[in-house]
Parts: sequence; structure tokens; C-alpha cells
Amino acid sequence: MKKHIPNAITLLNLFSGIIAVFYAVFGHLEIAGLFAVLGIGFDFFDGLAARLLHVQGELGKQLDSLADMITSGLVPGIVMFQLLLRATTNTSIENLFAKGTIEFLPFLGLILTLASAYRLAKFNIDTRQSTSFIGLPTPANTLFIVSLPWVLTYSDLALVQQLLENVYVLLFITVLFSYLLNAEIPLFALKFKNFGWKENNYKFIFLAISLGLLIGLKVLAIPIIILLYVLISVWNNGRK
Repeated sequence: MKKHIPNAITLLNLFSGIIAVFYAVFGHLEIAGLFAVLGIGFDFFDGLAARLLHVQGELGKQLDSLADMITSGLVPGIVMFQLLLRATTNTSIENLFAKGTIEFLPFLGLILTLASAYRLAKFNIDTRQSTSFIGLPTPANTLFIVSLPWVLTYSDLALVQQLLENVYVLLFITVLFSYLLNAEIPLFALKFKNFGWKENNYKFIFLAISLGLLIGLKVLAIPIIILLYVLISVWNNGRK
């Protein structure tokens, strides 16, 4: 039975992602983000369970990618679609389709979904990504994107809200993160073979700064932390 435990956790990831899709489609982006984060949590624990139980296999790997395609592929694309829709037409998806008209620009947000699918496919055949990542992991991309509606809702910084309601800023984010998902940039994984400072100093620095940002900035810290993750990875690569 133990070999089915990681797969069951993976299916919980998929289940969370499907619920997030429903909420995202109907414009409840904050709730969609919560279910996406829940799915990402399950995504972390299914791999951990597989390693602890020594039941890693090809089935689990493929199932994990299929679940991630929904939670960390489709969901961020729909969220960005909704943000672009609000920025361009200030209407809901129901009104958009009820009018029978086509607003092309919001659909560009789905480029994130296409880029995520390509990244997940590459990951499955790339033997270089066992202890680190090449390109931004799809869960990190999802955390950044689904945090944007939280920032819009809960941040009282007018400049930040204006930026996240600007079509060009949203399109820039879409293009940038679609690129980062598939860029040949080595990014560290938060896996510890040991807890020595010399081998893990950049990870400890990242975790310490992230904790401070979360305490000080709350939801606004989430997108900053994802950008910090990329920057520290690039800095660490430059030291080697």
C-alpha cells in the first residue's frame, strides 16, 4: 500500500488545482490562489513521501507533471487572463462571453500556461535537474502570479496597485516569467544534504531575508521573494 501514498498526495494536488481553476474562471482570484498554494504544498509532500518510503517511480513522475500542469500551469494562466481582462475592459468573464465579442489581449495571459507546459515536458527528460533547477520551477511561477491579486486586495500602496492594474506591466510580467520558466539559468533547490554554512550559505541567506520580508511586508513579500530567489541563484552562479 505504501507505494500508493505519494500518488494519493499527488492527486490531492490535482484536486486542489481543479478547484482553483473553477474559482479563477469565475473571478474569485484570491480563493483560487489559496487552493493553488494548497496544491503546491501537496506537490512538495508527494515527492518527500516518495523519497522517505523509497517508492519513487516513473508513474509517480508522470502523474506529478500532469497534476502540476493544472495547479502550476493552467491556474496562473487563467489568473493572468483575468487580471488583463480587468485592466483592459473592467468587466467579468461572464459579460465578455455574453456579449459574443472577442477581446484578444487578455488571452495573452495564457502564454504562461503554454510556457509551463513546455517547462514541465523539458523537466521530465532533463537529467541535469535532480539536485537543482534549470529555469524557474512552475510552483515558484505560480506563487508569484497568484500572489498578485492578494497584493491588489490587501496592499495599501497606491503605486503597487497602479502598476498591477497596468496592461503593459502585466504583459511584461507574462513575457518575463514565460522566459524564466524555460531559460537556461541554474536555480538552487531548497534541499539540504547537510546544514554546513559553507555549502548552504546562499540558501540560509535566502531563507532569512524571506522571513524578514514576510514579517515586514506580508503578502507583498511573496512576489519579491520569488524575484529574490532568481537573483540569489544568479549571484551564486557567478561565484562559482
